[in-house]
Amino acid sequence: MHLLFSYGTLQQPEVQRTVFGAEIAGVADAVVGHRLGEVIIEDPHVIELSGSAIHPALITDNSPEAEVIGTVFTLTDDQLAQADDYEVDAYRRVEVPLRSGRTAWVYALN
Repeated sequence: MHLLFSYGTLQQPEVQRTVFGAEIAGVADAVVGHRLGEVIIEDPHVIELSGSAIHPALITDNSPEAEVIGTVFTLTDDQLAQADDYEVDAYRRVEVPLRSGRTAWVYALN
C-alpha cells in the first residue's frame, strides 16, 4: 500500500471515478515545506476531466510557515500506477513529509 497526498484534481470525485474506477476515501493532512503555484496543462483529456487547464503545483518553500493542505489516500500498486498515468509530464512523483508525521508520495513540478 502507498500513501499519496493530493492537493489538486485527484481530490475531485469525478476525476477519481475516471482514474481509479471509484471514489477513494482519504484523510485531511498537509505537506510541509512547500507552497502552491500553478502550471498550465496542455493534455486535452486531463483538461476535460478536471475542468481546467490551470492546475495547482507544489513548489518547495523552506519558510517555517510553508504548507499545503490536501488529502492523503491509501492506494494499491495498481491505483498508484493509474495516478501516475493520469498526471502529466509537468509533474514528477516525490516523497514528502506531512504535518501528521507520515511520509507520502506527491506530484510536484519537474
